[in-house]
Amino acid sequence: MSDAPPQEQEEDGDDAVASPAPPKRGKKRVIIIAAVALLLVGGGGAGYMMLGGASAEAETAKDAPEQEAPTFVEVPPVSVNLRSPDGQPRFLKVRFVLVPKHAGGEEKLKEKLPLILDAFQPFLRELRPEDLAGSASVFRLKEEMLVRATSVTGPDAVRDVLIQDLIQQ
Repeated sequence: MSDAPPQEQEEDGDDAVASPAPPKRGKKRVIIIAAVALLLVGGGGAGYMMLGGASAEAETAKDAPEQEAPTFVEVPPVSVNLRSPDGQPRFLKVRFVLVPKHAGGEEKLKEKLPLILDAFQPFLRELRPEDLAGSASVFRLKEEMLVRATSVTGPDAVRDVLIQDLIQQ
């Protein structure tokens, strides 16, 4: 046995158990510091871009004339028969508005309106009641009408098709 008192032996044993070899904190610290530095640099760059872009947009907006309010081209209501699998007569009535892509483009749309309606008719007549069920149906209908209007008028004429009424009987 040793000459040391029993209490000192217990303290030495606790120290040996309580203080294992020091962990490698150097790598962990470097990684944390690098991550913080990266966040600060990235955040600063993003803030600069946002503030720099906002001030450039503000200067451009001051120099540019005020934009006109968007114009709309009202389209007469379209009523068509729907295809129904059971043979029951089904009808669809759609009232929509065309939004020109550029100011002053409503005259071009008004001139081409008979051709636009002619492009819509075959598509609308081929719809089934099931095609109009669900929330996504209106989105699909708008997209298809926009594609057909664009094919008639050209790519720079129609910005959007707004559905005002959609009645199915």
